[in-house]
Amino acid sequence: MLDTATTKLGACPHDCPDTCAMIYSVENGRLTGVRGNPDHPMTRGALCVKVKDFEAHHYNPDRVLYPMRRTGPKGSGQFTRISWEEALSEIHSRFTKVIETHGREAILPYNYLGNEGVVQGLTVGDAFFNKLGASVAEKTFCGSGSSTAWLLTVGPTNGTDPMSFAQSKHIIIWGCNSISTNIHHWHVVKEAQRNGAKVVVIDPYRSRTAKEADWHLMPKPGTDGALAMAMIHCIINGNLIDADYVERHTVGFDALKERAELFTPEYAAEICGVSAEDIRMLAHEYATTRNAAIRPGVAVERSAGGAQALRAIFSLPALTGSWKDPGGGIYQMPLWEFPVHWDRVCRPDWIPEGTRAVNVLQLGAVLNGETDLNPGIHALMVYNANPVSNSAETASIKRGLAREDLFTVVSEHFVTDTARYADILLPATMAAEHDDMMFSWGHFFFTLNEKAIEPPGETVSNAELFRRLAKTFGFTDPQFSMSEAELIEWYLDWDSPKLGGIDMSHFRQHGYYRLNIGDPETRTPHAEGNFPTPSGKCEFFSQAAIDGGNFVAPPFRQMYEAKQGGEPLDPLPGYVPARERPETNPAQAARFPLNIVSPKSHGFLNSQYANEPRKIRIQGEQAILINPADASGRAITEGALVRVYNDRGTFHGQASVTEDVPPGMVVASLGYWHALNRDGAVNVISSSAYGGMGHSPTFSDNLVEVGLAG
Repeated sequence: MLDTATTKLGACPHDCPDTCAMIYSVENGRLTGVRGNPDHPMTRGALCVKVKDFEAHHYNPDRVLYPMRRTGPKGSGQFTRISWEEALSEIHSRFTKVIETHGREAILPYNYLGNEGVVQGLTVGDAFFNKLGASVAEKTFCGSGSSTAWLLTVGPTNGTDPMSFAQSKHIIIWGCNSISTNIHHWHVVKEAQRNGAKVVVIDPYRSRTAKEADWHLMPKPGTDGALAMAMIHCIINGNLIDADYVERHTVGFDALKERAELFTPEYAAEICGVSAEDIRMLAHEYATTRNAAIRPGVAVERSAGGAQALRAIFSLPALTGSWKDPGGGIYQMPLWEFPVHWDRVCRPDWIPEGTRAVNVLQLGAVLNGETDLNPGIHALMVYNANPVSNSAETASIKRGLAREDLFTVVSEHFVTDTARYADILLPATMAAEHDDMMFSWGHFFFTLNEKAIEPPGETVSNAELFRRLAKTFGFTDPQFSMSEAELIEWYLDWDSPKLGGIDMSHFRQHGYYRLNIGDPETRTPHAEGNFPTPSGKCEFFSQAAIDGGNFVAPPFRQMYEAKQGGEPLDPLPGYVPARERPETNPAQAARFPLNIVSPKSHGFLNSQYANEPRKIRIQGEQAILINPADASGRAITEGALVRVYNDRGTFHGQASVTEDVPPGMVVASLGYWHALNRDGAVNVISSSAYGGMGHSPTFSDNLVEVGLAG
């Protein structure tokens, strides 16, 4: 037990590109403060509204502190305390019975990025469940479509350093509300803007970030591909390409030119709602300004054609040669080259041959027997995730979780919407209570998280949970007895030149290390091509797409799977219409005429913090942003309680009548808990249909109707 005033080095554990370096203050064994590390070049001493009072989160009186067994009906949230011995014994007994009766694949792990650490995060349970022989969870909530498009176009490269945007002169932020979801990169963008850069935001509604842009373009939801292809058309036909770069460092230009011929600005304007004049201006400004950078958000992938739109966006810097400039190119997800032995983390070598993959977006259909899975799922373990709040078709998930024959284990901090259905509920530690190492999908820093305080009650880290489960099931492999510190040492590839010869002593002294990949002020990773694609060039035309197969390379193959079943994909970028739009689905639009977009919340991190009053005060109650024209036709006034619905479900919120959204569209942010929000939240209306690549989700490809609550 710590008994003197001290500080520890921390790292934000959340599913956020900023991955902030933090400093924990501890006095007499109690966490008394958390602040941003002022020495970290991205964090710069500042934390977002979600974690600036992170210490209070650790002492929330509603925390789950002990193992619990369900005593009431499923979904009631009624539990009684039991011992860890009882909990582990029951899990072993019930899992064993399922295996004996239905087979090992009748067990499904369900997890995502509730914690992002190398040790405690997305892959923490994979080794255990692979050893057990359970179904492999295909985790494609976020980024799988974008990552597939990225790999097909430029390969597993880190692209532009987000810190390099300080050198940019023209910045396009496409489908990313940086102020709410990437605030530390936004500070870099603002620095460039103060130095004369033009900041363009492309987003279907006027987000916080769009309001601070120099220019905001509002394409209709799901039409980004048409806009991007029209930019390509204008750049090619306006003779604005970098002919030398295209000749030496790209493949498939002639085919791309032919594909883009159709997408005149006038044609694209009819589809996306951005005027032909604005399309021409955007293409011209981007192509003729050196040091031009693009920051596409994951939101772009969330429609049927989102991944194809991203392929078009990812092609732009090779057309104009902006890869040659510091502060040029594209910032996608700088994670591809973090030197981690992911095979040691996940242990794909332990997966029995022929084991099936079950996609987590299909959880409702899977639990309700609406798929051809044989055997069905009879045991479920959920950790680092809250699918009832954050997955798709959540009413279906709740029906599935209510099955009496389904044995469900949940490891959690609180009795979430999902935890309410658990048969066994296990208590998990928070970040200051365990050791971890954070990689990032938003910058090039490894960041150490040191245990600062002892875990409260009988909470255990994710790593400790799976150590206990492995021991219970008789697994004696060495990694199941390693401590967190030992796992960090074993998982990181210390021989990689990207770690520059450092060891753990560097992290214990400084808390972070920037990968040894070049100075962000001068870094130009693809000035001379060097794309890690089959051709070594930027591939406008991808033979790998025709060949089909699995396009997601380590570290995310075990995480995402993202396979296409061997079916060929379109080898070229293009525009694929959204499935649920009035133009493409008039019959559905006759009943549900409004498109809905569900961006991340400002005050919550997915569903985390949505049970805490101080964060709800920052975020506000669930709001439904609706244009005055749509509101007046439905007798909806400002502040009115409204219901949003389609055939998949209904949720409620307060109307915010605003010009921030165009006619024909509503916006409702993500993260609210069903149990705290009039029995519903936005994803109840979301389709579980896949996007065009990587089994990506279609959270922004949905039609709804809005009316006054009865």
